[in-house]
Amino acid sequence: MRGSGYTRPMIQNPKIAFLGAGNMAEALVAGIVQGKLTTPDYLLAADISQARLDHLQERYHVQVGSKNSDAVLWADVIILCVKPQVMDEVLTDIQAYLSQKQLVISVAAGFPLKNIQSKIDQAIPLVRVMPNTPAVIQEGVTAISGCHGLSIDHLEMATKIFESVGKVVVVDESLLDAVTGLSGSGPAYVYLAIEALIDGGVRVGLPRKVAHVLAVQTVLGAAKMVSETGEHPAVLKDRVTSPGGTTIAGLQRLEEGGLRATLIEAVEAAAHRSQELGT
Repeated sequence: MRGSGYTRPMIQNPKIAFLGAGNMAEALVAGIVQGKLTTPDYLLAADISQARLDHLQERYHVQVGSKNSDAVLWADVIILCVKPQVMDEVLTDIQAYLSQKQLVISVAAGFPLKNIQSKIDQAIPLVRVMPNTPAVIQEGVTAISGCHGLSIDHLEMATKIFESVGKVVVVDESLLDAVTGLSGSGPAYVYLAIEALIDGGVRVGLPRKVAHVLAVQTVLGAAKMVSETGEHPAVLKDRVTSPGGTTIAGLQRLEEGGLRATLIEAVEAAAHRSQELGT
């Protein structure tokens, strides 16, 4: 692996181009602008959908364009926000316009760094990320993995960009399928649990709107308790559980229903599916 191109430090206020102007690109634009990581004139979105470009320009005042090549020539950082099935086409389109001075970040799930490197055929700094959908409200979590020899400056730049939409963890690329199974797919598991709690409230007589408020705030509050106290979930669970009380009765039924094992198996199944999609 050629690594000489990876040691060049990043500039302080980079020009960032988004190839693809979908929901994740918009979430990042919003986070970057609101967090004042840079100004809108240092952001550019390219997409085949004029409606999406018009929306981003009107709402966030960023620059827009329809040609990926122009966006790449302009940018210091290129974020690939396109679907995995069109990555080959996009990489072929931009390969001739890339330089080793740039940083390329891929959001495409199941598309390994080695595949990107084989397409661009240059020693260009690469980062692969796995965000999740709560990034849309700046409450996401993103796992970041860099190519071999990636400089600290480039890693820090990628981290700052994705910290604008939530928390960031740095992992080896071999763990990104596991990340997909947990945090990438995880919001859907939580949505299902919230829906079930709401239905449970209705089952015992609560109006649906009241059950909705109670369930959502209960899940939000419990998650904040784990996050802000730093205590193990089991410790917090035990504090809520009185001898012979209501909570232990509910917990017993959850254990009988296999909730714990089912959630573990759900993460495992999603991770395995991510592996299959990446082959």
